[in-house]
Amino acid sequence: MLDNIRIVLVNTFHPGNIGAAARAMKNMGLTRLYLVSPKDYPSFEASQRASSATDVLENAVVVDTLAEALEGCSLVTGTTARLRAVRWPQVDSRECGELLFEESEQHEVALVFGRERTGLHNEELELCQYLVNIPTSEAYTSLNVASAVQVLSYEIFMASRKGQAPVEKKAGKKEKADRPATADQLEGMYGHFFDTMQGLDYFGERNPEYVMRRLRCLFGRSRTSLREVQILRGLLSAAQGRKQKPRE
Repeated sequence: MLDNIRIVLVNTFHPGNIGAAARAMKNMGLTRLYLVSPKDYPSFEASQRASSATDVLENAVVVDTLAEALEGCSLVTGTTARLRAVRWPQVDSRECGELLFEESEQHEVALVFGRERTGLHNEELELCQYLVNIPTSEAYTSLNVASAVQVLSYEIFMASRKGQAPVEKKAGKKEKADRPATADQLEGMYGHFFDTMQGLDYFGERNPEYVMRRLRCLFGRSRTSLREVQILRGLLSAAQGRKQKPRE
C-alpha cells in the first residue's frame, strides 16, 4: 500500500532538498515522488544528496501544477507551519501517518510539502482535505522541508508496521462509485459550482473566493464520493439548463 502514497514537493528552490527528501522517503519504504515546477532539476546536487536513493529521483514525476500532481488521488494532506484562518480539518504527525496509510489501502493518496520559505499558498491548500502541522520547539520553529519529509515518512512507515491490512477484493462498478472522489473529480465539481452560481447571479455582493473556499471546506470534510459528485453535478446542470431555458 505504500506504493499508493505520493510525496509531492511544490516549487522546491534548493535541489539538495529534493535529494535529501528522496533519501528520507526510501529510508521509510516510500518511492513515489512528484515535483511541481522545481527551480533546479535534474541536478547533480540532488543526486549527490540522495545517496542510494537515486532511483527515487530517476522515477520522479515532474509536473507544472499541483493539480496535475494530485490527479487520481482521493485523499490529499497538506503540510503547514501555522494554523490557518480557514478551518480545514487538521491532524498531528502521528494521525497523519495513520490516516494516509489506512486510506492508501483503498486508493491513491498524497502528502504535499510547500516551498522552503513560504510553504503552500492558500489556493494550494484548498486542494487538500486535511492539514498537518509538525510540532516544534517554540525557540526555533523553522523545519527544513527534507526534515519534514523524514518525520512524516517515518510516521507513515510506523503506521504500516502496526499490522498488514486485509487484502482488498476487486471492486465492482458500484463500489468504485461509492469511494471518495479524486482531486481532479472534485476540481471539476468546484468549477461547475462556480460557473453555475455565476450564471445564476448568486454572488452579487458576496466574495466568490470566500464562498468557494467554504464549499471546499464543506466537501473536504464530508469526503464526497464519486457518486455524490455525479449527483451534485447533475443538479448543477439542471439548474444551468433551467436558467438558460427561454421564456415562453
